Amino acid sequence: MKDYIQERVIDAANYIMDTKSTVRETAKVFGVSKSTIHKDVTERLPRVNASLSDKVKRVLEYNKAERHIRGGKATKEKYKRVSIRKSQGTHL
Repeated sequence: MKDYIQERVIDAANYIMDTKSTVRETAKVFGVSKSTIHKDVTERLPRVNASLSDKVKRVLEYNKAERHIRGGKATKEKYKRVSIRKSQGTHL
């Protein structure tokens, strides 16, 4: 594995641990695709640092378990905005 990839893998894993962020949020911060971050933390990280990999895996599992709640909140906020716009007579 090239040095810059290994460095990104460790940096991304530490970022996820520090912020409890999702793969998607981490990808935005690092300027790569969510697929890259997912591959980094699920395939590459165990080869680089197994103990950190286990910790990151727990954070990602928690995020996955909470995903439906975040999606519900986002939908609720969207429809609040739509409702406000309708009451003001504006459209999407």
